[in-house]
This record gives sequence, C-alpha cells and structure tokens, in this order.
Amino acid sequence: MSKSESRSFFGKIFRMRSEDREILKIVGLNKEQAGLARYFDFLVVAAAFLLFCGAFHLHVMLSAGDWDMFIDWKDRQYWPLIIPIDTIMFPAAVQAAFWYYFRLPIGATLCGVCLLTSVWIGTYSYWHLWTMFPIVLNVPSIIIAGCILLDVILLIFRRWIFVACIGAPLFALTFYPSNMAALTGYYVPVEHLGSMASMADVIGYTFPRSATPEYIRIIETGTLRTFEGTSVWVSGVFAAFVCIFLYMLWWQIGMAFSTVKTWSQSPKLKKYLGFKG
Repeated sequence: MSKSESRSFFGKIFRMRSEDREILKIVGLNKEQAGLARYFDFLVVAAAFLLFCGAFHLHVMLSAGDWDMFIDWKDRQYWPLIIPIDTIMFPAAVQAAFWYYFRLPIGATLCGVCLLTSVWIGTYSYWHLWTMFPIVLNVPSIIIAGCILLDVILLIFRRWIFVACIGAPLFALTFYPSNMAALTGYYVPVEHLGSMASMADVIGYTFPRSATPEYIRIIETGTLRTFEGTSVWVSGVFAAFVCIFLYMLWWQIGMAFSTVKTWSQSPKLKKYLGFKG
C-alpha cells in the first residue's frame, strides 16, 4: 500500500459525517480535537484487546495448561471435559459486561479470538523459538465456534438464562467436533517399533518432555470406554451439564463487576467511611 493509498484508507475511517459535525458543535470540539479523540479510542481498544489476551491466556495456562499444551496430551477423556469447563468462565463474564454496557453480543467471540491469538503467539515464541519444538507438537485448542454460539443465542433470546440453558451446553458439545478438523491428521494410526501408535504419539516420542501425565498411559483402558466404545461424548455431555452452572456463576460475576459502585456514587458507603453526603 502506497502512502497516498494509506492516507485515503485512513481518511475514510476518520472522515466525519454530518451527524458527527452536529455532535462536535454540541460538545465544543474542533476537527483536530475530534481526530485525537478517535485515535485515543483506537488506542484504548488495542490496549483492552491485549489485556483480554493476557488475562484469558494466563487463566487457561494456570488452570488447564496440561491438557492444551501438546498434541499427544489431548486425550479423549479429560481434554474434552476440562477445556470447555475451564474456558467458558471468561467468555461468560466478558459477555455480561459487553451486554450491560453496550448491548453488543460479541463478548464471548472476542474472548475466543483473544485466547487463540495469545496462544499462537506464545506457542511460536516460547515453544518453537525458545525450546525448538515443532509447531505440530503444540497445536492449540479452538473455542471460537462455541463462543459464536453463545453470542448468537444471546442475540436471539436476549436473556442470559437462555444462554446458560442452551448456549452453554452447545459450547461444550461443539468443542470436540470443532477441533477435529485441525487434529484428525494427528490421530491416524501408524506402526512404530512393531506396535500401533498415533501420529501424535510418534511426534511425542521424538520430542520427549518431562512430567508427562501418567493418566495418558492408562486412559484408553478406562471405564468410560464401556459406553459405546468411546469416552468422548460421555465427557462432552458431563462438561455440558457443568457449563450450565458455571455460565450462570460467571455471568453474575461479570454483572457484579459491571454494576459495582464506587464510594463517590454510594451514599451509604460514603456515610460508613465518614464522608459527608
């Protein structure tokens, strides 16, 4: 993009409409001040995006990091159970804040995009560049499909209780299918040293790591496999049930932080602190 094209592009973004000029007359801002205010808005949006990326990524790494770090650790019992339960918390709270302040059903999708962005940045920087693991060993999970469903349900019904009863179970149930498109190739059976293993296992054997979870060695013989020979959908249904109550809890947490009053706004609190009304 040339300099003239760049100016034309940004000129279209910051070009004022007639309604904008009327608003500027009312608030007493000139064109230069309005342009600076709009630049400041873009900076605030960028800072908020980075804040959401860091906070959500830190939350997932501290609470569910083991199940989402490596391709051969994504098992069929705990991975589709733990990740949806853990990752529905932030989207519910942020969705509540965006709905309360702006009436915008985009909070959950924003969290999904923030998490995927931060995980890919981290995967490429500290797993690939620092420890020299291949990218195929650290393919992250994707929750954007479930987040979109949460926002769509909120947009249609406009009540958080419907999102909790319909959207939260769909968030958990769509987690495993939405990730299979990216992960199916890693579960192709191959022969390795005279025994059968998956491609993900072979990659894991090639790049050994410390503290490999012990449950991975015994999970495929677990009792949940008695349900039609697989444990995926049993774990998914249980995760869907738990996500209903977690969504309710974290929606209320998001609303509590959105409606909190400072001491300058609460006469009762000002009285307790000794301030005059």
